[in-house]
Amino acid sequence: MEPTAHTSRTALPGVGTRYDLETEAGRHLSVVVHHDGRRILAFHDPEDDDNCRDAAPLEPHEAAALVPLLTPDPVAHLQHREIDLVTEHIPVTKRSPYAGRTLGDTQARTRTGASIVAVLRRTAAVPSPTPDFRFAIGDSLVVVGTREGVDAVAELITGG
Repeated sequence: MEPTAHTSRTALPGVGTRYDLETEAGRHLSVVVHHDGRRILAFHDPEDDDNCRDAAPLEPHEAAALVPLLTPDPVAHLQHREIDLVTEHIPVTKRSPYAGRTLGDTQARTRTGASIVAVLRRTAAVPSPTPDFRFAIGDSLVVVGTREGVDAVAELITGG
C-alpha cells in the first residue's frame, strides 16, 4: 500500500488559495496560488505553522515548468517491460496552429499513431479529453506513443 500525504486547502480571501502538505519526513510546505496566477512555494516550521522558514515566489511559467518534474509518470513502469512507449508534455503556445481549436481538429492519433491522453491546464488536469475539447494557450498536452509518433505530435502542435 502506498503512503498517503496529509494535505489541506485554505481559502485566502482577496489573495487566492493556500495548499499545505506535510511530508513523511515531517516537513511542512505550502503553495499559495494567487488570483493573478502567481505562486509562492514556502517551507514552514512544523512546530509553528505561522513561522515561514523560506519562500520562493514563482511566476506562472515557472510553476508550469515544475509540473512535469513533480508529476509521476503514469506509464513509466511500461518502459521497463521493453515496450517502446514514451510520454512527453507538449506545450500549446501562441505559435501553435491548434491554439483555440479542438483535439478532433488535430487528427493526432490518425496522423501520428500517438495519443493525447491528458491536458494540463493551470492547476487542473483533464484526463482523456474528448474530440471536442478546445486547446488554450498555456495548455500542456500529455502525449503517449512511440518516439516517432510523439515527435510527430510535437511538430503538429507547435507548428514546427
